[in-house]
Amino acid sequence: MKNIWVSVLMCLFMAGSAYAGEATKMKDTFSVIHSRKSVRTFTGAEVTRGNLEQILKAGMAAPTAVNMQPWSFVVITDRKILNDLAAGLPYAKMLTKAGAAIIVCTETDKAYEKVKEFAIIDASLAGENILLAIEALGLGGVWTAAYPYEDRMKHVRTTLGIPREVIPLNVIAIGVPAAGGEKPKDKFKKDKIHWEKW
Repeated sequence: MKNIWVSVLMCLFMAGSAYAGEATKMKDTFSVIHSRKSVRTFTGAEVTRGNLEQILKAGMAAPTAVNMQPWSFVVITDRKILNDLAAGLPYAKMLTKAGAAIIVCTETDKAYEKVKEFAIIDASLAGENILLAIEALGLGGVWTAAYPYEDRMKHVRTTLGIPREVIPLNVIAIGVPAAGGEKPKDKFKKDKIHWEKW
């Protein structure tokens, strides 16, 4: 009988430890979400391939309509290419000091029912996961739009050899944040919430 009680207590202890572990993960997740900010000033330091692969895995873990995954990603670490991208993108000049960039792309023909809106939504979700992963790794990142601007999409396509049918949704600059840079903003507003009905 004593052995049974020992086993029961051990199970309860292990379950409690697992629950505590989950609570810690949840806290870490919320901390990352609320710490995320748009970082536009970088030191120029490189971003490791290992970190970039972790970031890409996070992007591809995003939800997608009927699991079609219409996204693809172009990863840039070459300084000349980063500079070339910056030259033709009015709001991406920080690329000259970024350690890397990820261009989130999508294809209408690969989305659920070949609907462009699904392709854009799916790729946007991947982009948000990428931004959160960047924050989780202690790096800085910022989403700069290519879509829906024809001139910006053309520049990104031309610079990177992206086919016409592929939509370059954004260029996400990634790097080591410069000291004293951007801080997260508290965007919570109660007047944006409607309980039960509008």
